[in-house]
Amino acid sequence: MQKLTTYIVLAMLLGIGVGYACHELWPDPRAAQAIAGYISLFTDIFLRLIKMIIAPLVFSTLVVGVAHMGDIRAVGRIGGKAMLWFVSASLVSLLLGLVLVNLLQPGQHLNLPLPDASATTTIRASALSLKDFVAHLVPVSIFDAMARNEILQIVVFSLMFGTAAAALGERARTVVQWTEELSHIILRVTGYIMQLAPLAVFASMAAIITTQGLGVLVTYGKFVVEFYLGLALLWSLLTGIGFLFFGRRVIELVSLLRQPFLLAFSTASSEAAYPRLMEQLARFGVSPKVISFVLPLGYSFNLDGSMMYCTFAVVFIAQAYNIDLSLGQQATMLLLLMLTSKGMAGVPRASLVVIAATLATFNIPEAGLLLIIGVDQFLDMGRSATNVIGNSLAAAVVGKWEGDRTAEPGGAILPEPAAGLFDKAETEEPAPTPRSS
Repeated sequence: MQKLTTYIVLAMLLGIGVGYACHELWPDPRAAQAIAGYISLFTDIFLRLIKMIIAPLVFSTLVVGVAHMGDIRAVGRIGGKAMLWFVSASLVSLLLGLVLVNLLQPGQHLNLPLPDASATTTIRASALSLKDFVAHLVPVSIFDAMARNEILQIVVFSLMFGTAAAALGERARTVVQWTEELSHIILRVTGYIMQLAPLAVFASMAAIITTQGLGVLVTYGKFVVEFYLGLALLWSLLTGIGFLFFGRRVIELVSLLRQPFLLAFSTASSEAAYPRLMEQLARFGVSPKVISFVLPLGYSFNLDGSMMYCTFAVVFIAQAYNIDLSLGQQATMLLLLMLTSKGMAGVPRASLVVIAATLATFNIPEAGLLLIIGVDQFLDMGRSATNVIGNSLAAAVVGKWEGDRTAEPGGAILPEPAAGLFDKAETEEPAPTPRSS
């Protein structure tokens, strides 16, 4: 696993170098775009492979986790604790972004030509509303939800399926065992896919730098640097909260998160880190029932990095157009984003969709999105990595509340076979024959 992490870091650096060389050799934007298209093919395939297993992985692990709880009240108890954490973390993330953007004011003196306020973008501002979100919770068909990788809908169905299986007890034992074996197979497939991660990371970085060049980071340097400063503060805050719960073992948790963090950062997709994240949390001592229950919920309700970006970007655009938002308006915006940001995981370029909807609500020119779209990919890398940290900490804390051995020195355990969701999972390179970790 340490070897794979090293390969990922080297692939990132090599991708930046190759991308810069391609950008210099083919300065014509159309040629650079064509070349980047071929390079990014490797990343696209990797992300498709990840998305291919997300639906069966979420379904199988969540159903087995809920069924193994046995007591239906445990489902409500863990779910309540998770939602309490998610709401608190969301509020902190949104508030931190709001405070920082007001203090740093990256939109002032931008020294860039502003897009015409009447210009339009391809982002559908009306794509998210409270009414649509509530209706979107329930799938029309579970097969349709799986086909479109609607994580939130899959979670809702899996919770109902697992709860019913737990209520039936022995009568559903065969189905639960079959579902558990399915989770072992999907996790083995995950092990194979993860071996392609360095290639995907290399292609992702090379494609971005080929088209954008390093100059885009200079042009938007202040905005990018200040946003990453905000993310660093959020990482420190989350780590500090983790210290309150786990003491010095939080360092072990952060160490275990290196590979999922790098995967999410380099591919700008927190989904890419999901399978490995499950394994690392199990190594830290979080029980399978908590991992399989809290983590899928977190991917829909606990996107800390994305939510911080929403407040940061909206106020940045307002500052660029010299629009003064009062404290009352900003407080209203924060509460609005608490609702509209939920379920973002299933929406392409979700943060931009939420930002577009918020801009329209406060009469800020939608064209301001054009100011950030150019660097959105770079910012999305940090957002995705932050989401991984936030969801990991959420699962670990809920696990401690449930009595998992996450607070004990050397207490990292792999699940017992009776509850085993990860006991046959690959934690290193796939072996020719099955083995138990």
